[in-house]
Amino acid sequence: MKEGLVSIITTLYDSGDYIARTIESVLRQTYTDWELVITDDCSIDNGPAIVESYASKDSRIRLLRLKENGGPGIARNNSIRNSQGQYIAFLDSDDLWSPDKLERQLALMKEKGCGVVYSSYKICDESDKVTGLIRCRGKIPYWRIVCDNAIGFLTMMYDTRVTGVEYLPELRKRQDWGLNIILLKKCRVAYGVKEPLACYRIRKGSVSRDKLSLIKYNVAIYHEIMEYSKVRAVLTFILIFLPFYSGKKILNYLMTLFYRNR
Repeated sequence: MKEGLVSIITTLYDSGDYIARTIESVLRQTYTDWELVITDDCSIDNGPAIVESYASKDSRIRLLRLKENGGPGIARNNSIRNSQGQYIAFLDSDDLWSPDKLERQLALMKEKGCGVVYSSYKICDESDKVTGLIRCRGKIPYWRIVCDNAIGFLTMMYDTRVTGVEYLPELRKRQDWGLNIILLKKCRVAYGVKEPLACYRIRKGSVSRDKLSLIKYNVAIYHEIMEYSKVRAVLTFILIFLPFYSGKKILNYLMTLFYRNR
């Protein structure tokens, strides 16, 4: 672990149309003590070649390759295992950061003395057009993250000095929520920057778009991560997760309408 270094964990899978813009958003960071550790999950497009061209010019950028496709959780964990930073942050290969993202979040960590930070973020489409805004809470205690994932993963960063190095559960989906639960179980509360510091891209056919297919993974979080019985996991999903999730989606929809019409 190198003190002050931010290890940016990125997975790459057929994102050749976007990865250059993602890397450029990292290169523009006002906080410059970072490394970008990208794991290619068996892409068949030109994404890896684009990363290699950047890596040849900047030693802070590294490309790793998996021998077989494992999904986002396995790819992210591979990058974590090969990282060296005190801080771990996550940025997918089609998302973007604001230039002051790292600087402002590190300042918040210092101010609050906390181990996990996050922020609000914008939503954009495949052509970079901003279509919405997800406004975060000022702080999220452990009990709240158990009810529903209220932290945008592309904005989350944690301090290994506080939590230790933690890996994502190796679920095909919802492993980001699982990691958030694990981290907040240790540090009890996370703090957010209210201004949007990132942009989440909605792509056709992305792994997280089919919400119905996520149900079994949401239940798996309660069963495997929270170690609830299968019956308790299903009941928690129905009686706690669904009301919190529905309320969040309604609020986000209203915020998006306001953002578009302001």
